[in-house]
Amino acid sequence: MSIILHIETATKNCSVALSSSEKLLALEEHYSDNYSHSEQLHGFIQTVLKKADLQMSSIDAVAVSKGPGSYTGLRIGVAAAKGICFALDLPLIAINSLQVLAGKVNLTEETLLFPMFDARRMEVYTMVLNEKKEILEPTFAEIITGNSFETLSKDKKWIFMGEGAQKCKALFNAPYIEYRDDLKFPSTQEMIPLAWEAFKEKKFEDVAYFEPFYLKEFYTTAKKIQD
Repeated sequence: MSIILHIETATKNCSVALSSSEKLLALEEHYSDNYSHSEQLHGFIQTVLKKADLQMSSIDAVAVSKGPGSYTGLRIGVAAAKGICFALDLPLIAINSLQVLAGKVNLTEETLLFPMFDARRMEVYTMVLNEKKEILEPTFAEIITGNSFETLSKDKKWIFMGEGAQKCKALFNAPYIEYRDDLKFPSTQEMIPLAWEAFKEKKFEDVAYFEPFYLKEFYTTAKKIQD
């Protein structure tokens, strides 16, 4: 049995969970337009420990959402995760925030999945995955235009999800496209299987030098995706 503490602060959702291997033990999260992570995060950590009837010393690793996402939110989450790892000499696991969001859907038919975070103006942070959650196009910034994603197969279902997907609605409206307005933000609940795989494979970060993945660079023209 391996106890992992999970921290997700990449978006407006402040989310903390405890897991035993792949099993969720406790979850505490709150969505706020005011980005209240700094006020809530440490309290949430204590709450999930209490719910699971565990002490901080019981934790075997800390998993944190690494980005992309909110600059301030990511810094708060990573700082907390690194502080716990330093204090208890624990390994640090970093999980892509868009992958966490993509974990909210279960798919059976051939699908292209676009988890999206809102960036500036008409820009989003996104990646492209298939129905098996395999990454077809790693994280990139995209300025949404009518030509975005034009090289991708239209014979498959497309699913747009996350707050950034709202920017696509005025430009993309086709029978093969589905907008999941109910799935706007990532949660640590979907981080658990990703973190558990990383833990088993010992894919740990260097705690001293790890920094969030801000994806600061952006494209002045829409980036083309190759099949």
